[in-house]
Parts: sequence; C-alpha cells; structure tokens
Amino acid sequence: MSFKIAFYAMRDFDELPFVKKVSQMYDIEYVWTSEYLNEDNIKLSEGCNAFSSPPCRMTEAMIDQFNEYGVKYFLCRSIGYDHLPVEYMKQYDMHISTATYPPECVANYAIMLMLMSTRKMNESMIRANVQDFTLKGKMGRDIGSLTIGVIGTGNIGKTVIRHLSGFGCRILTHSRHQDEDIRKIAEYVDLDTLYAQSDVITLHTALNPDTAHIINADSIAKMKDGAIIINTARGGLIDTPALIAGLKSGKLGGAALDVYENETSLFYLNRVADVLENDEYNVLRSFPNVICSPHNAFYTETTIRNMIEKPFYSADCLEHGRPDPYRVV
Repeated sequence: MSFKIAFYAMRDFDELPFVKKVSQMYDIEYVWTSEYLNEDNIKLSEGCNAFSSPPCRMTEAMIDQFNEYGVKYFLCRSIGYDHLPVEYMKQYDMHISTATYPPECVANYAIMLMLMSTRKMNESMIRANVQDFTLKGKMGRDIGSLTIGVIGTGNIGKTVIRHLSGFGCRILTHSRHQDEDIRKIAEYVDLDTLYAQSDVITLHTALNPDTAHIINADSIAKMKDGAIIINTARGGLIDTPALIAGLKSGKLGGAALDVYENETSLFYLNRVADVLENDEYNVLRSFPNVICSPHNAFYTETTIRNMIEKPFYSADCLEHGRPDPYRVV
C-alpha cells in the first residue's frame, strides 16, 4: 500500500492547491476534510498511515482509535504540538513531526503589534470608525525610546531582536540558552530584571511546564506601570485572569495577543452570530487598549507552502526508511 495521509481542517482556498502539487511530487496519496477532527469524522483516517492537522482537540480515546486504524504518524501542520497527549501516544510508539517555516513572518508580526500598541492604534481606529478624530488620549510612544523585553531566543525570538535593533531601542532578553550573536545586540538578564525594566514584553518561548503561565499575577506585579504584553507564541504562557486583572487595575498599559488559552473552538471557523463560549477572550476584546488578533501571525504564502511541504517530506522519509529531520517524538 502506498503511503497515505489523512488531512483534517484542510482549507481548499490556500492549502489544498499546495497539497495537490506536492502530493504528485512525492507520489503520496491523501484524503482530506475541511472539518476539524471529531468523533464523527475520525473514520476518514481508516486505511491511512498518517494524520495531519493544525492544532486541534485530541483525546486519548481518539489516539486509541487512530491506533486501531493503523495510523502511527502524526504530521503536524504547526510548530507546536502541545495539543497532543504525547505521553499517552508513546505506548503505541507513535511518531510526531512538526512543520517549520521562516521565523520572519511571526517575528515581524510581533513587531507590528508592538508598534500598534505603543502608538495606541486600536483606540485610534475604534474612535475613527465612529468619526471621532480628536487627539486627546491618543498620544503614543516612540518605540526607539523604549526598553523591549524578549523572552526566548529561539529562531523567532532571535529574529525579533535582530529586526528590533534597527529601531534603536534598548533590548533585554531572557532564555535558557544564550546566543553569542544576540549578546552583541541585546542584554541577557534574569526574568525579574526583564519584568522590572521593560516597557514592552514579547513572548517567544515554547509552552512547557516551566513556562506555563510565565506571565502571572506575581510577574505582572514586578513589571513597570504601563507595561505592554505581546504574545504571538502560545496562549498558555499567560495566566489570562491575571492579565485581565492587570488591565483592569491599570497596572498594564495594554496587550496585543495573537494566541489565547482555550482557543481551539475559536479559530479558524466562521463564528458570525455565534455566542462565543470563551468568556476570557470576550473580556479581552472589550478593552480598547488590547489588540485581539485571530491567531494569524504565521499566515503568509511562504508559511503555508512550508506547512504543507514538511508533512509530505516527513512522509517520504518514513516511506523510504530515511530519518525524519522534523521528528520531535
């Protein structure tokens, strides 16, 4: 049997054209649905070797079903894989690979959110939409005069720092692993120093037990009054009730978020006229000094092409007995 991939949450307007082209390049079969994985459509994967999806709801019962169908390879169309019950999957010796894409897309999006936040763009546009063109309350700050704290110096964090260096701002950073090239343009500090001295804090670290809720009530209390939080990494890095409390009290000057806790049911679906069950997301949207971006920092043509090509490349490696360079588990 030829190697076969079951694609879930496949978008026909951007992803499918790449799938059709790349599948022919590698001579790999596929089936697909535009629906996210659920108990009713999991049967689509029967007869497939691999499953591919963006982050989605995944239960242990679903893993049992995949194993019964013979699906052993999980080829994520995302960098993160924290939505998968990894420890449970290990009993079936399941293989997990992730996609990669150039870091510039997310890095530059994060910088855009910094600029929008420091220039109070959300408030300005809300008022402009009702034809309030007055200036009172709209005065922003020049990013070049600020101290920016970057948590995490992986590929995206390093790119943020390199691109930010052109603005002339002071850059502090914190990471488990320090990079000598980054040390030339940013200062590595402990988290407490970064919290205390940064005007803007941007998150670019993986979500794991050590980083979950790295932004919480205690860390917010250590921050400068008026500090702004930027998150284009993972929603679970922020304790959302603590963020809301900091915004309500005025301790925080704003936030710009592209990711959220418990966001699975929100993106990427048309929820027009629906009552959204994510109460914290609804509260965040009510703040004029909070930008709520719908998890699309990654979304460029280059990224989508990479997110489709990488699963097929991993599948080709597996089919022909070569090591998969994108394997994480």
